[in-house]
Amino acid sequence: MIRSLEVLLLRADVDPTSCQQLSSHVAHLEASELMKSYGHVEPRNRFKKKNAGQPLMRQRPTSGLYLDENGKSNPESHLDSPQFFSLGGVVMSDEAREDYITQADKIKEVFFRTTEITFHEPAMRNRDGIYHFGDDKGKQSAFDAAINHLIITSDFKVFGAGIRKTAFQQDFIDAGIDPYLPTDVYSVGILMLLERYVDFLANDSTERMGRITFESQGPKEDALHQLEYARILVEGTQWVPDSAFRSWLETGLRFIPKSGSHPCELADMVSRDIYEWIRGDCELSPGRWNLFDGKMYWRGDGRMGKFGVKVFPDADIKEAIDRHRERCMGRTH
Repeated sequence: MIRSLEVLLLRADVDPTSCQQLSSHVAHLEASELMKSYGHVEPRNRFKKKNAGQPLMRQRPTSGLYLDENGKSNPESHLDSPQFFSLGGVVMSDEAREDYITQADKIKEVFFRTTEITFHEPAMRNRDGIYHFGDDKGKQSAFDAAINHLIITSDFKVFGAGIRKTAFQQDFIDAGIDPYLPTDVYSVGILMLLERYVDFLANDSTERMGRITFESQGPKEDALHQLEYARILVEGTQWVPDSAFRSWLETGLRFIPKSGSHPCELADMVSRDIYEWIRGDCELSPGRWNLFDGKMYWRGDGRMGKFGVKVFPDADIKEAIDRHRERCMGRTH
C-alpha cells in the first residue's frame, strides 16, 4: 500500500520523502517481527547486480520460465467445498528446451505415430482419450514409464504457487489484513512465483535474463496477465524491489497455444500436481510429485522466497509444507 502511495504521489508531482521514511520505518518493524519467526531475513537489495545499467545492452543468455495453470482463478462462491488454484512452472536453458522437445517427440512417435499432439493432464493419468490405448495395460504402463523417464532425464527446475482460494478469500480479502497483495488469485500466483524465479536468476552461476512464456488462455486473459506482470516490474513487491525484477526479467511476456512438444507440457504436469497436493493439505504425493521433488529450486534454508513452490495461505498447514521442503532439500527421507 505504501509503495502504491509513493507512485501516486510521484504522479501528482508531490514530494514522496515523508512516505518513503514511513515505508522504511514500517519495513524495519516488519523485519523485526519476521526475525522472531524465521530467523535472518535477507534485505530487499540482495538482488543488486555488480553490472548495472540497461540489461539488453549486455546480451546475456536467456533462462526460459514456462507456465501453466490448474483450477479456476475467479471466485466460486456458489460452491460449498474449499477451492484451489495452482500455477506451475519449469525453468530451462535454451539447450535443455531443445533436448526436451527432441525426447518428447520420440515418445509421441512411438506411442501415437505423430508429434502433433500435446501431453495434457489429467487426461494422461486418467487414461482418457488417446491415452486409453484401447485398454492395453502393457502399453499404458510403458507410456507412464516413458513420461517418468522424460521428467527424470530432462534438465529443469520446478517453480509454482498454490493458492487456497477459500482461505485466501476469508483470511485476506474479506479481512483486508494484507495491503501488499492483489485481490485477484491469478495475480497473487504470478507475484509469488516471480519472486522465487528472480531469487534463482540472481543466485545462478550464469547471469541469465529471464524470459517468461505462458500457455495462452485467450487474448483478454493474456492481456490481463501482461498487465499484472508490467505492474510488478514497475512497482515491485513487498519482498523484491522493482529494480530487481527489471534487472533480471524481460519486460514482456510471451504466449503460445497448445501445439506439439513444448516445455509448457511439463508446466501443465507440475501445475496439476501442485493443485492436487494443496487440495490434500500438502500431505499427499499425487501423480508424479515425487519425481518433481528432485527438480525443486531451493537455496540456503529454503525459507522466505528461497524455495521454488509457495503455498498461500499456509498458516494451518505449515508443518506439512515444512516436511515437504525438507524432503526436497535432502534433509529427510
